[in-house]
Amino acid sequence: MTINLLNYDSQGLTDFCMKIGERPFRAKQLLRWIHQFGAADFAVMSDLTKSLREKLSTIAVIELPRIIADHVAEDGTRKWLLSVGAENGIETVFIPEASRGTLCVSSQVGCALACTFCATGKQGFNRNLTVAEIIGQLWIANKTLATVNDGDLVQVNKSVTNVVMMGMGEPLANFENVVTALDLMLDDHAYGLSRRRVTVSTSGLVPAMDRLRERCPVALAVSLHAPNDVLRDQLVPINKKYPLKELLAACQRYLPAAPRDFITFEYVMLNGVNDKITHARELVKLVQDIPCKFNLIPFNAFSNSGFTRSTSEAVRNFRDVLMQAGFVTTIRKTRGDDIAAACGQLAGQVKDKSKRTARSMIEAAQ
Repeated sequence: MTINLLNYDSQGLTDFCMKIGERPFRAKQLLRWIHQFGAADFAVMSDLTKSLREKLSTIAVIELPRIIADHVAEDGTRKWLLSVGAENGIETVFIPEASRGTLCVSSQVGCALACTFCATGKQGFNRNLTVAEIIGQLWIANKTLATVNDGDLVQVNKSVTNVVMMGMGEPLANFENVVTALDLMLDDHAYGLSRRRVTVSTSGLVPAMDRLRERCPVALAVSLHAPNDVLRDQLVPINKKYPLKELLAACQRYLPAAPRDFITFEYVMLNGVNDKITHARELVKLVQDIPCKFNLIPFNAFSNSGFTRSTSEAVRNFRDVLMQAGFVTTIRKTRGDDIAAACGQLAGQVKDKSKRTARSMIEAAQ
């Protein structure tokens, strides 16, 4: 059985090299070839000995998810549908801007948390992605977007400057694989991103937030979406297990280790549900002791969602209440909605196994 080297971070590759009788420095060479140059063929790794290249070709592979579809929206947003086997597909989105390029990465095939306004949650849950399937999304994006080609090699042109773990799935419910992928994103011999430019978004798995603070404190975004437990229980069911008081306490604990001096709260604006002035005022009181900023997200429709987008006026009024209270507040510009690549629209292809796996998934994150 061959070993997929995309599943290994620096330490994993070092252990692998020593196990096959090679010097530890070979791990750094492999990291650079695989992640900086986008090489998937050992034969092109010219600074490895011929005997090592031949050995690797018999015991290891660099195996990536297969691209099923590649769509580009009118605004330049690009979405890939990637096969992860067993008729399952995940979606990855690249959002280009003048000063940066952000890749939205998936962490699971579907999601068991079942947030009521999210297309992914409606698809159910199949399984966690492997490290190779997570970091492979960044590998594929860099390779596809690169502009400098030299035969089979690509010197990545750093099209992806930021990564947000906001695609399909709850990242902290796939903790070990996500953290290993984060290590690769941050490694100077791999992708070399700063902690400030990598963001993990969570619906509120409190124990895993504490583990992330200890293991790999990147920027943190919390999917809030409601100013009280009654409403949040309806919109974000995990709130019944980790209510707002516990969630906000975890945010306070995270801040001393965070690369930024604030937490980002994400708030999807649902018409007549959570977008009233009274909700905004309640929200101000809820987070008044937490250094934070707000990202208000216009709801992006999907089939049979049961929700509609808040009016532009309602969103502006909501924002004004938050800003008058001293909170930095942005309204996210909807990108890629013509190819169903906008926030909350990612659905992929999911063979649902939720009833069997949802509980074990949450327990594994603790």
